[in-house]
Amino acid sequence: MDQPKLERLLRMMKLLTANTTYNVDQLAERLAMSRRTVYRYIDTFREAGFVIKKTGDCIRLDKESPHFKDISQLVHFTEEEAVILKSAIENIDDTNLLKQNLKRKLYSVYDNRTLADTVVRGRNAPNIRTLVEAIEQGRQAVLHGYRSAHGARVRDRRVEPFAFTTNYVNVWCYDPDDGASKLFKTARIGSVELLDAAWEHTAEHREGFIDPFRMHGGERQRVRLELGVLAYNLLCEEYPLAERDTRPLGEGRWLLDTEVAGMAGVGRFAAGLLDDIRIVETPALKSYLQQYIADNLKKIE
Repeated sequence: MDQPKLERLLRMMKLLTANTTYNVDQLAERLAMSRRTVYRYIDTFREAGFVIKKTGDCIRLDKESPHFKDISQLVHFTEEEAVILKSAIENIDDTNLLKQNLKRKLYSVYDNRTLADTVVRGRNAPNIRTLVEAIEQGRQAVLHGYRSAHGARVRDRRVEPFAFTTNYVNVWCYDPDDGASKLFKTARIGSVELLDAAWEHTAEHREGFIDPFRMHGGERQRVRLELGVLAYNLLCEEYPLAERDTRPLGEGRWLLDTEVAGMAGVGRFAAGLLDDIRIVETPALKSYLQQYIADNLKKIE
């Protein structure tokens, strides 16, 4: 196999195993290839023994495929090794960005209770451990005293947890009451009760789209920003995933061309850097910022 083709296959593997899901058209656009080539590569994965899963028109590589299990053994840690890693990582200064990078990388290859203790500290750790157990055993759970962001409602939620976002900040759960997969912030959970009942809606477990600014939703909107040095540096530090969608324009300027779930996340970032950012062909963002600034001016009058 020639090197360019191997590189494209690896890039597709990364997209097909990411938290975000893609259909064939989106894969073709991101990888700059034809739909026919996308289908051919998917067939290559299938023939190589990978399990292909389809949810609607979106395609994923099932991480339960034998190949992924084989790869995971190469980076498997014993409990003792994980404790040593925990101690070593926690001794790094909290201001060191590499500390968070190490936590993210460990989380990506080793998802168990010991690592949860490494990433999550304080009162939230027991809840994370229980959610990990629910996911591993395919069981339902009750999120007691969950504090909703809308209206500050506090109530119990019976759910089917099935996936975490980076560093256990959020957990994807299927909510039978609403009939949909939803994202719950782990910090808003009072306590977690593991139930004996097994999952009943596995086919409906779908991880939604989370944009580089950590906002999630069902829709995707394209945004383009021209960034100066300050804006670019802050973007890379605060929202590392956005860096992959930037390219240099020269003379200390960069272009961010990405998809977002809504204008709130990118809008709040841009609002504090308007003297170092130029909005490019994104009228929806301009409208959001105009309203955002007007609303906040009223608060200081």
